[in-house]
Amino acid sequence: MASKINWLLQNTSPGSLVLQSWLTRNNISPSLAFKYAQNGWLIKLRAGVYARAGREPDWSDALWCLQNQLEAPVHLAGLSSLSWQGRSHYLQLKQSQCWLSVENKAILPKWFKEFPDVEWLVVSALKLPELDEKYRTELEVKGKRITASTPELAAYELLSAVPQEISFEHAAELFQGLVNLNPRKVEKLLTLSQSVQTKRLYLFFASFYEHAWFKRVDTSKINLGSGNRQIVVNGKLNTQYQITVPENFTRKGINHGYARDMRNNLAEEFSLARRSL
Repeated sequence: MASKINWLLQNTSPGSLVLQSWLTRNNISPSLAFKYAQNGWLIKLRAGVYARAGREPDWSDALWCLQNQLEAPVHLAGLSSLSWQGRSHYLQLKQSQCWLSVENKAILPKWFKEFPDVEWLVVSALKLPELDEKYRTELEVKGKRITASTPELAAYELLSAVPQEISFEHAAELFQGLVNLNPRKVEKLLTLSQSVQTKRLYLFFASFYEHAWFKRVDTSKINLGSGNRQIVVNGKLNTQYQITVPENFTRKGINHGYARDMRNNLAEEFSLARRSL
């Protein structure tokens, strides 16, 4: 028993979520886990779910558990991924919100969906095939290694949620800062995508902000479909990409100074907010 509790303490940290299914795979039976809970090593949260004593678990513990103990095809996505990679200079609209991408229509367990003090925002309708690992990266989040989308994919996930979950203007401010995306990754991603609206918006922002990497994307390989797409109600039609945009986005170069001032004003506040998430 001593060797098993030592293994548990070595492979978890205070606040870690611990699933009975994972314990069983590592030779810790339900009865032994119950004893650990009686002795104060574990805290039972619900049937089959424990937390290592010593700290209140948070959203990052839940996501780490999902990725590493259940090996679920879920990663930190969109705005949350960009934020934790330092690519977002703006505070999220909701500090309790965490963006996720769930692959292969995986079903999230009830304990995860009902985890307290966090709003899981699952980006869907990405219309992408299963991507290879070069579109994933590992981030350190509160001392844990969390799988997340690369900036190229995170930007795509973000734009797929316009305007339902994030406004056109907020997405634009974020995209302006994406000055060093990998053009080959962007090109392949948009070539594989079947979401006409998301592809058009991605290319519109890249062109609008005149990002240097955009010049190295072969847009002739990207199928942009036909017909207009309404992204902004009462917006102006951008004839090149056939999407409606706010009127002040009909001229290139606008808002650069505004965005730069906002970044300077919010940088310190954002850093504090991210550490508290």
